[in-house]
Amino acid sequence: MDNVRHKISDRYGFPGESIMVSATHSHAGPAVANIGDAKRDDAYLEFLEEKIVEVFGQAFAGMQEAEVGFGRCVEKRMTSNRRVVMRDGTTKCQQSFANPDTLYVEGPTDPELVVLAARDASGDVMGTLVNYASHPTHYGPTEYISAGYPGVLAAELKSRGCPVTLFLQGACGNQGPYDPYNGPDGKGMEEIGRTLTEDVDQVLSQIEYRKGVALDSRMRSLQLPFRSVSEEEARGDIRGAQRFIDPTIYDRTIPGVLERFKRMGSQPAEVQALSIDEYSFVAIPAEYFVQPALRIKEEPYPRRAVVVGYANGMIGYVPHAEAFKRGGYETTFTDSSRMAPETGDLLADCAIGLVKSVEK
Repeated sequence: MDNVRHKISDRYGFPGESIMVSATHSHAGPAVANIGDAKRDDAYLEFLEEKIVEVFGQAFAGMQEAEVGFGRCVEKRMTSNRRVVMRDGTTKCQQSFANPDTLYVEGPTDPELVVLAARDASGDVMGTLVNYASHPTHYGPTEYISAGYPGVLAAELKSRGCPVTLFLQGACGNQGPYDPYNGPDGKGMEEIGRTLTEDVDQVLSQIEYRKGVALDSRMRSLQLPFRSVSEEEARGDIRGAQRFIDPTIYDRTIPGVLERFKRMGSQPAEVQALSIDEYSFVAIPAEYFVQPALRIKEEPYPRRAVVVGYANGMIGYVPHAEAFKRGGYETTFTDSSRMAPETGDLLADCAIGLVKSVEK
C-alpha cells in the first residue's frame, strides 16, 4: 500500500493520502501474503505494484470531463451469512440445515449493491464502480488463477458497452455464496457474476447523473489491540476452536504470531474515507464481519457510507465481538485471526467519526 502511494505521488504528483488501495478477495489468486505454509511471491508483488502505478498513470493522463451518478439495489439471492449456530451453541460455517444439529444462521447479510457510474458528454457510460459483499471463494484450494465472480461481472458489463468496471469488495468476512437452506455449495461464480450484471444494468437505467461534485479525503491511523490468548486457546483446545486445515500448520504458525505480539505490542491500521458528495467510501483493512460494517452504514445517516474491505492493508479476520463467544473458523486463533474482540467496533467507531466529519 505505502509503496504504491509513494510511487504514484512521486511519479505523477498525486497526493498519496487520497489513494485507496483495495484488493478483490479471491481463493484462486497468486500468493500475495504468507498464509500457513504458503509463502508470498515477492517477485509477483513487485510486478503487481508497478502495474498498479502504470495503470494509475494511464487513467490520470486520460482524465476528461464526465458526469457521475449513484444508484443502488438490493440483491439478497447471491449472499448469505455463512456462520450457522449449532445445537451445542458453537458456530460452524458452510453448513446445511439438512444436518439435524444445525439451528439457525448467526447473523444478517448486507444485500445492498452500490453503483457509481461515469458518462461522457455524449451520454456513453465510461465506467462503473460496484460494491457488494459476498465472499469469492470459488476454486480454492486449486491451482487455478481466477478473478472469480467480480471478473465475470466486469467481462459481462464490458460486453454490454461498459468498458471498465472496478469492483470494491464489501464486508464479507462472514458472507458468502453458500445456501444453508438448500445445501452448502451455494451459487457458482458465473451465476453470481451474471446476476450482478443484471442488477447493475437495472441500476444504470435509473441513475440520475450530476455534473459537479464535492470531493473529500481523510484518514486516521490506529493502534489496535491483539488478542489475549491462553495456552489452551493457542493449542486449539478450547470450545469453539475449529482447525479446519491440517492442525500442524496452526502449530507451526502460532509461535510466530505470539512473537509478533511481544515485538509489536499492538497492530497499526488505517481507516480512510473518500467522499463524493453524500457518498463516503470507507476503507477497512480487514476481512470484516458484516455486523460492525452495518453500523458504519447506519450511524452516519444521512450520509451514505459504503464499506470497502481488504483495503489499505490487511489485519486478518475482524469478527463482531459476540462471535468470539461461539467460536468458529473465523475466530479460531491463528495469524489470520489475531485481533482482540473489540477491534471490529474500534474500526467502526473510527470510520463513523470520519464520515460524520465530512463537511456537508
